[in-house]
Amino acid sequence: MTRRDSEFSEDFRSQFDLLMRLRRDVRRFRNTPVDEAVLTRCLDAIRLAPSVGLSQPWRILRVDSETARAAALTNFQTANAQALAGYSGDRAKTYSQLKLTGMQDAPVQLAIYCDDSTTQGHGLGAATMPEMRRYSVVTAITLFWLTLRAEGLGLGWVSVLDPDQLNRDLNVPADWQLIGYFCLGHPEQISETPELEQKGWETRQQALFIERR
Repeated sequence: MTRRDSEFSEDFRSQFDLLMRLRRDVRRFRNTPVDEAVLTRCLDAIRLAPSVGLSQPWRILRVDSETARAAALTNFQTANAQALAGYSGDRAKTYSQLKLTGMQDAPVQLAIYCDDSTTQGHGLGAATMPEMRRYSVVTAITLFWLTLRAEGLGLGWVSVLDPDQLNRDLNVPADWQLIGYFCLGHPEQISETPELEQKGWETRQQALFIERR
């Protein structure tokens, strides 16, 4: 059976719009375990993601050990201090008050990589634009993120990190490129407004439309 766009109801489209609005980058988690069956169901959504040449280059590491988590947290703290030193005045004050990670609270933590050396897909589309593999992983993460939200879970993307140090700490293959370190669990609260906007760091811009010529 072939589905048509018209088969999606107005109610479905409205709910999907709400899902995207409530996706949010979560950094505050409740002390509630994540059901393993739900987590597996969300991870399965990654298989539905498009990938260049059907290469499926995503590699997902679950970070469970206290040693690995402590190393990742130390990595963040070091990088965060360096980032703070790059600001001054009111901007530095605002930065110092931002909560940029849920690593101390999140029950589930993942490091997601792109395998740049994969032979799957036979190089289709990646020979001319090898970065397409990494874009494919980001697309998969987006589907995963939305699926988590639909299940009542939240995800936080930690980008204040030294990727080379994390790679050494997690002992990953040399051809794997870090796409992101992720914290997930039950969010303390959900808002349509990004926390960075709530804290006065930046304002979301209106949709950008490119004029055709």
